[in-house]
Amino acid sequence: MSEFAVHAEGVWKIFNEGAANEVTALSDVSLDVRKGEFVSLIGPSGCGKSTLLRVIADLTSASRGTVEVAGMTPQKAREDHQYGIAFQQAALLDWRTVRRNVELPLELAGWDKAKRRARALELLDMVQLHDFAESRPWELSGGMQQRVAIARSLATDPEILLMDEPFGALDEMTRERMQNELLRIAGATNTSVIFVTHSIPEAVYLSNRVVVMSPRPGRITHVVDVPLGDRNEDTRESDAFFEAVTAVREALRGRAKPVGEGGARLAETS
Repeated sequence: MSEFAVHAEGVWKIFNEGAANEVTALSDVSLDVRKGEFVSLIGPSGCGKSTLLRVIADLTSASRGTVEVAGMTPQKAREDHQYGIAFQQAALLDWRTVRRNVELPLELAGWDKAKRRARALELLDMVQLHDFAESRPWELSGGMQQRVAIARSLATDPEILLMDEPFGALDEMTRERMQNELLRIAGATNTSVIFVTHSIPEAVYLSNRVVVMSPRPGRITHVVDVPLGDRNEDTRESDAFFEAVTAVREALRGRAKPVGEGGARLAETS
């Protein structure tokens, strides 16, 4: 059994390789994500964050290099439901109830009706939406819809949760509530999370490590450790939080340097 939730080594992604419109999206990316770890990917628009997530999810294949997800190939991990995935839009089915949206992965996996229903209600309890089980998605707020999407992504009890800017369309207060909700759920389930975001404070607040990527072709230039301990409402006002935000910002600007005791530890990657 692999010690890593995700192990990527020397990954390249080249679209339209050999053609006049060839685009190199990822260049020699290596990344290990430990079990139970929360890692955020951050970088300029178009730097390959979402492409890397899609390679891990087997939604596209690497042009070169190797990727292991839960100790197996991305294709095997997808087929075995080893990961859940959530996007910026909740992508719920309006004609199905909230409960039946959560049940969908289980239905596709062949679970019987009673087990699907019990698991869906358990997850809706976890995201504090049990009372809305028989509602339709369009009856819920944006934040509530995203909680349903998170519940659905956890339906098969995956080892890994892949998230592509899931809170990007939410207002600031809802976004902060959802960040706390996500940390609570990830902690309760011991799920490894890879989270794509454009927000430096969001990446710092959520993560054990923030992975900084370069403009295209995307490379990992720095990894910022964020030793903030358990997060709460005071975390965002702490000196350590602001030091970590500064470390990530400096890494994005190419002016990264180590910060003081209690803040983020900065380590360059090859």
